Amino acid sequence: MIYFEKQAFELLKYQYHHNDVYRSYCDLINVDPSDVHKLTDIPFLPIALFKSHLISCTKKSEMIFESSGTGGPVSQHHVASLAAYEQSFNAGFSHFYGAASDYHILALLPGYLKRPNASLVYMCRHLIRQAKPNNSGFYLNQFETLKNVLIALNKKKQKTLLIGVSFALLDFCEEYPMQLQHTTVMETGGMKGRRKELIREELHERLKAGFGVENIHSEYGMTELLSQAYSKGNGIFKPSPSMRVFVRDVHDPKKVTSTGYGGLNIIDLSNKESCAFIATQDLGKCHENGQFEVLGRFDAADVRGCSLMTA
Repeated sequence: MIYFEKQAFELLKYQYHHNDVYRSYCDLINVDPSDVHKLTDIPFLPIALFKSHLISCTKKSEMIFESSGTGGPVSQHHVASLAAYEQSFNAGFSHFYGAASDYHILALLPGYLKRPNASLVYMCRHLIRQAKPNNSGFYLNQFETLKNVLIALNKKKQKTLLIGVSFALLDFCEEYPMQLQHTTVMETGGMKGRRKELIREELHERLKAGFGVENIHSEYGMTELLSQAYSKGNGIFKPSPSMRVFVRDVHDPKKVTSTGYGGLNIIDLSNKESCAFIATQDLGKCHENGQFEVLGRFDAADVRGCSLMTA
């Protein structure tokens, strides 16, 4: 933790001096890096500002990742180094699951595949390239082929990862229910607007029954971050080593704690050239062991604090 704190404080000073938007936000809430003595003192930039401002320390980017959006402005993350992103998601995946080369990786990401600048597609594409070559890949509108591949891999006791958006996984296992003993099923969210919204417990119960597995894994990531968190069951997420998650008071965004309920704030040390300190629009619970749960979303369009930057 001491190493993480040291890196976070150094990154805070760097981004304060090189990221114009972040510095303006810190100044508007009257926080200087010299005032920060613990991680919860750090100013967390409202994530909605990625929709209206260029959040960058360099003003240069190798790629611009964009969120899916719901009809309005979308978030844009100007990624200065794709190599840094690849290093981050590879380190996070291997930390929790081992080498991607040990798996057959099958991706079911309709919708996302129509957006080549989706960070999730970029991550999955690179993990698939590292995976076992036979059968690994994207399965768009290929349910019957996917069924046959999963059954064949299961019979051969091959280590397999099926990663997909929630509605597509549900659609698939309802049409082709099966009993898998050697497959990890991982959902990445993504139900909104495609099917009736389900609470996580109901979603996971349906997926467990449809795939015949004991647990449903989950990936937690977003356009504005370069690190991910993973859950191996029950919706309890563990952040990657480059990531820490906190909660903020829903009425006072400057009141941040390491445990309890509130809005989720994230430190992402991999986000060196944009902003490493993000106040998300997710509501959740943080546990004493550093793990966390995602319980919902803010109803308001913007997180408190964004209005400071609209003038």
